[in-house]
Amino acid sequence: MSQFHLIAPSGYCINQDAAQRGVQRLLESGHRVTNQTIIPRRQQRFAGTETQRLADINDLVSLNGENTIVMAVRGGYGASRLLESIDWAGLAKRQQQDPLLICGHSDFTVIQLGLLALHNIITFSGPMLAGNVGAPELDAFTQEHFWRALQNPVFDVTWQGEGPQWACEGQLWGGNLAMLVSLIGTPWLPTIEDGILVLEDINEHPFRVERMLLQLYHAGILSRQSAIVLGSFSGAQPNDYDAGYSLDTMVDFIRSRLDIPVITGLAFGHEQQTVTLPLGAQAILTHDTSGSRLTISGHPHIKA
Repeated sequence: MSQFHLIAPSGYCINQDAAQRGVQRLLESGHRVTNQTIIPRRQQRFAGTETQRLADINDLVSLNGENTIVMAVRGGYGASRLLESIDWAGLAKRQQQDPLLICGHSDFTVIQLGLLALHNIITFSGPMLAGNVGAPELDAFTQEHFWRALQNPVFDVTWQGEGPQWACEGQLWGGNLAMLVSLIGTPWLPTIEDGILVLEDINEHPFRVERMLLQLYHAGILSRQSAIVLGSFSGAQPNDYDAGYSLDTMVDFIRSRLDIPVITGLAFGHEQQTVTLPLGAQAILTHDTSGSRLTISGHPHIKA
């Protein structure tokens, strides 16, 4: 069994019951759960003061334990405030030993991309404590894909995607679209050539998703990739004003600007069903009439 070490670098966990339910599930499964005292911590809309939330990250430098899974309690907002004060070099040195398996998504994406940009540290874009592990019903798909990613040196993710037939290989990266776009022009955005860029978001109207994708396009980031994979965009419903403009028509427009494929349909993001992806790992992407597949390797994993 593993040790789960909790961190809360972003927003206050408003659903305390869900977080406690997540802790209980982990304990009942035989895991250890450390740093539980951070769950109720609060300062305004944040999960504690800047000093407290920064310590959650920087204290990982001295965290001991093989097969330790570091899991964010929730997203929200707040991680961007910490970027200039994080001990990036210390975390990189720590990861050269027995790597921590760092997992989260949403607002946490900025820290994950910073680790990748500055020191090529691979982290997992996947479940968080309150929203996933502590959901009213623990999703079997999410649970299976989480352990598949963390326990295997090589694993596959398959889905029925939409897009042109394509095959490529490259570094897998991305995460939450809004957080990735917020890092353009900063030291914390990875510079990746011929990568496979996987994106998701929540509560963004299709035109806002388009605007962010166009910013990546105009910055030259999309055209430098080998493929774009779109996950879930929860809460992206059009309205009467859109008159037929939708997430699908937006994707068609983005495709018209690119010479590389945009593959859709991956269960990845702010949904109860989500895959876990190691950001920075190597991946082979294939898409044909039988469906879509990512074969992923080169990431840290639990040692037997």
